[in-house]
Amino acid sequence: MVQLKNLIVIFAFFAIVECLNNGLVRTPPMGWMSWTKFYCEIDCIKHPKGCINEDLYASQADRMAKDGYKDVGYEYIHIDDCWMSMQRDRAGRLTANATRFPHGIKWLADYVHNLGLKFAIYEDYGTKTCGGYPGSLGHLQTDANTFAQWDVDYLKLDGCYAEESEMPKGYPEMERDLNATGRPIVYACSWPAYLISEQDKVNYTEISQHCNLWRNFDDINRSWKSILSIIDWYNLFQDKMAAVHGPGQWNDPDMIIAGNSELTDDQARAQMTIWSIWSAPLIMSNDLRDITPNQKEILQNKEVIAIDQDPLGHFGKLIVNVSYPFMWIF
Repeated sequence: MVQLKNLIVIFAFFAIVECLNNGLVRTPPMGWMSWTKFYCEIDCIKHPKGCINEDLYASQADRMAKDGYKDVGYEYIHIDDCWMSMQRDRAGRLTANATRFPHGIKWLADYVHNLGLKFAIYEDYGTKTCGGYPGSLGHLQTDANTFAQWDVDYLKLDGCYAEESEMPKGYPEMERDLNATGRPIVYACSWPAYLISEQDKVNYTEISQHCNLWRNFDDINRSWKSILSIIDWYNLFQDKMAAVHGPGQWNDPDMIIAGNSELTDDQARAQMTIWSIWSAPLIMSNDLRDITPNQKEILQNKEVIAIDQDPLGHFGKLIVNVSYPFMWIF
C-alpha cells in the first residue's frame, strides 16, 4: 500500500481477446533500455561510463545477469538510438559506429546471449532516427534481414521523420519483413505515439494485429511529474486501450525509471505498482551499476512482478477517483 496524495484509486481487471500471431511476449516483456538514463550521449571521452557504446551495454548486461534481475524475470538488453554509423554501407545495410562499437552488433548480441539474456535494438520507420541516424524507410526488408543475421530478439521501431499517413502501411510492412526472416523477433511500435493529439485516428485493433507492443504517449523522463502525466493520460483513455491489451499485445506506458536518484523510494514503488497493475512492459532505464539497495529491492519485488506477469494479461482500470489523500487498493 503506497500513500500518495489527493485521490483514492481502485483498479479492476479486464481481459481481452485476440493477439499478434507470432507467439512472442505472452507476458509483458521485462528488461533494461538505455534511452531515459543515457539518451544520445556519444562523447566517450567526457563520459566514458555513460556514452552509447558496446561497453555500456555489456556492463549493464553483466549486472542484469549477476545481480538478481535476470532471476526475477528481466531478460532484454535494449540498445536505443545513436548506435549506428551515419551512412549505410555500399550494399545499403546498417552498420554500427566503428569507434563506439568496434566489435560490431553481432558480437554484442552474442555477449548478451552468453549471459542467458536477450538482445534488443532500435530503428526508425522514417528517413532518419530521432537522433539523425539512417532510418529504415526504403530499406525495411534489408534491415529486417540484417537484424535477423545479427541474432536480434526484439526491435523497437520509432516514428521520427515519417509521415503519419504512411504509418498504417509501413509498420505492418516491417512486421511482415521480420516474420519472413524466420527469426522470432518481438516487434515494438511507436505508431500511436505520433497520434497523441488525434486519438480518433488511433485504431488499436489494427495496431495490435501487427505489433507486440506499442507506445501510446509522450516519452517518460526522470521525474515524478512525468510519471503522473502518464498515469493521468492512461486513465483518460483506459477503456480504448484495455480492449486490445493482453498476451502478445501490450500497451506500453514507457520505461521504468525506478533506480534513478530523481525518484524517492515511495515514488519508485508507486511506478512499479501502477505499471504492474496495467500489466505493462517493465523495461528499466537506469544505471544498474549504481542503484541503492532500497531501489534494487523495489525493482526486484517478486510479488509486484507476479501481478505484472500474470499469464491472463489483464489491464487494471481506474474505477474510483475522489479528491482525498489516496492509496492504491488491490
